[in-house]
Amino acid sequence: MFGNKVLKGVFLVGLGATSYGMLATFVKMAYDQGYTTAEVTSSQFLFGIIGILIINAFQKSRKDNVVIKATRKNITHLMIAGTSTGLTSIFYYLAVRYIPVSIGIVLLMQTVWMGVLLEMFLEKKLPSTTKIIAVIIVLAGTALATNLINTEATLDWRGIAWGLMAAASFTTTMFTANRVALGISSAQRSLYMLLGGGIIVLTFALITQNTPFDVSIFLKWGIVLSLFGTIIPPMLLNAGFPLTGIGLGSIVSSLELPVSVLMAFFLLNEEVVLLQWIGIVLIILAIVIMNVKFKKKEI
Repeated sequence: MFGNKVLKGVFLVGLGATSYGMLATFVKMAYDQGYTTAEVTSSQFLFGIIGILIINAFQKSRKDNVVIKATRKNITHLMIAGTSTGLTSIFYYLAVRYIPVSIGIVLLMQTVWMGVLLEMFLEKKLPSTTKIIAVIIVLAGTALATNLINTEATLDWRGIAWGLMAAASFTTTMFTANRVALGISSAQRSLYMLLGGGIIVLTFALITQNTPFDVSIFLKWGIVLSLFGTIIPPMLLNAGFPLTGIGLGSIVSSLELPVSVLMAFFLLNEEVVLLQWIGIVLIILAIVIMNVKFKKKEI
């Protein structure tokens, strides 16, 4: 039974990461239309909060569904934890202002080893050999999948710093999804985390938006960005990470990278060379190895 729960968690986290992978292409398309980081993140979080509110209302209206109400302590902890969700979006979007998107994705994927390292400190035990090997394969695949080896771009230290901060913030999000207020529904947890993230995003927008806010972003991209950035991923990650743990969840979440490459290939017509496809295969292989070994141990 526990093995089935882990596999369910892997499936949920994988779908959540896939949604994040799709988001990157949509954000780039919005940027190409001249929208700012503040406009993109604001529309994403506003519609995301509205969407999660609707989901919560639907769950409460179901007669056969008993919803455990969040306590004030739950709400406070989740809103504080949710600040990392807003910071992750802000840090990552700032990073790609100074460095290529492919490098930004590589930096964001440092959540793989950060997550395993965090789990090691929290659980006070060394990661398994299988997990270490999987992390190494994922990192090698990431370098190939982003064509990092062939890039000749000059790296701006500001972009590297923002990218690593995004990875650290996303690792924090994984931690909170695995530990905070597990007794209430995923929809409630997602709502209060988004509210916390929304406060951060609103503050960022007020400070950085030095031109008139283009409200057309809400109609053109708001719903799409919120679905793939603030509704589907948090719901699935909040439901999946308690079942997988931080380390395994971090590795599964690396699916975001191959999905990003595929979306860019099909929708943005970006060139994807053979080395990148090899990297994608390596990442998927690492995920398969991780789960097969994990399942054998638990069953």
